[in-house]
Amino acid sequence: MPPSKSMSHRMVICAALAAGTSTIRNVLLSEDIAATCEAMTALGAVIDIMNEPRGLSTLRVTGIEAVDASHQTICCNESGSTLRFMVPILAIKAKKTRITGKGRLPKRPMGPYEDCLTRQGILWHSEKVGQTLPLVLDGCLKPGRFTLPGDVSSQFITGLLLALPLLSGDSEIVLSSPLESRPYVAMTLEAMAAFGVTIHEKNDRLFQITGNQRYCSQDCRVEGDYSQAAFWMAAGCLSEKVMCAGLKCPSSQGDQAIIPFLRKMGGRIARTGSGFLVIPEKTRGIRMDVSQCPDLVPVLAVVAALSEGTSRIVNAGRLRLKESDRLSAITTGLNTLGARITEKRDGLEIHGVSRLKGGTVDSFNDHRIAMALAVASPCCTEPVVLTGPECVKKSYPDFWKDFTRMGGSIQ
Repeated sequence: MPPSKSMSHRMVICAALAAGTSTIRNVLLSEDIAATCEAMTALGAVIDIMNEPRGLSTLRVTGIEAVDASHQTICCNESGSTLRFMVPILAIKAKKTRITGKGRLPKRPMGPYEDCLTRQGILWHSEKVGQTLPLVLDGCLKPGRFTLPGDVSSQFITGLLLALPLLSGDSEIVLSSPLESRPYVAMTLEAMAAFGVTIHEKNDRLFQITGNQRYCSQDCRVEGDYSQAAFWMAAGCLSEKVMCAGLKCPSSQGDQAIIPFLRKMGGRIARTGSGFLVIPEKTRGIRMDVSQCPDLVPVLAVVAALSEGTSRIVNAGRLRLKESDRLSAITTGLNTLGARITEKRDGLEIHGVSRLKGGTVDSFNDHRIAMALAVASPCCTEPVVLTGPECVKKSYPDFWKDFTRMGGSIQ
């Protein structure tokens, strides 16, 4: 499996904030990870890229002594993780610091940060009405108490967790509502601990951060990505057996939830010495609460569309604010192929069918929609014509190569 994109973001940032030189092995330089590398390079980190087999890289990262984002322009491309992880780091010392982005990124919400930072006296200026980006920051982040909702993206919490230990005093992050996507915060704490920074999680809604900490250089390896493995596991359930190798088990990645979800649907998934072996089996509809793993929804919808009975996906409202409105996009795509899906305010109701028919569908410039629709194609009686397939470069540049290697036919 490709290396974890989520962990790669975190390791690159921790290494770039650390004194000395770190080595990060097993990195896939997708467009999102490249955006994070470029952002940290703009702050003064030196990142040397050494190419490895299978299109992977090893990064040698020489960190910065102190954060100073004065007069810098940081382009986050289309990466929501880069944007939300970088804002508090840039705010440590911002002076006419400009942040830009592409695609849907300028319209993705940033309200929790705007509230926190402006209360500290930091200038927050969006240059275009109705958009977050381009954004100009001016001021310096100070230690203190930061209150955030827990039911929006966990990326806001991660960004503050990464930045606050570098400040001169102690801080707290207090959540005003229960934390969703908790595993992503666990990944952040795991990465930070590996680089020598400790956070005290007092309870479900309180994080205590000691100031004056320093990241320490490390030699580390990025684990395999359950988010990408989910597509191949789904393919294994629906068409031909698949072995997914290179996955850490157990893992802090929330998207390892793909395994219990598929097993509950009747999927046959066995842990072996090499990884996870997935064998085709008739699946059945179930209720799926995805509040902790929303990125799985597109591929879970594919399996549910081809399962007996009715499936209900709930607590997925945040998907409307991703690279596309993923609830609408996957409903439109799969229904075009012959599925029976009803879109709800925060989820999907899916009535299974035995086969799909094929047809022309749009990726909506969303990598997870494109890969999910590709996984559906072996279960179609006619070909699937997909527009915008190049969007997979955002997270999995070799997806189409792997799809062909696994027996798929592409023209």
